[in-house]
Amino acid sequence: MDYVSALVPPVVMAALFIGVVRVIVKTQGGAAKSKEDAAVDAALARAENTRQAAPDA
Repeated sequence: MDYVSALVPPVVMAALFIGVVRVIVKTQGGAAKSKEDAAVDAALARAENTRQAAPDA
């Protein structure tokens, strides 16, 4: 039974890793891509405006 307890954690971690990779691959592109790109562009624009508006010290 020691071998079972030794193998369970790596198997569980491998399954979770595969699940995360599948989610990442599925969410790339598609209908949500333009919405995600717009959100990133808006965040970058806000950061740029904040940086330009801050007085130089």
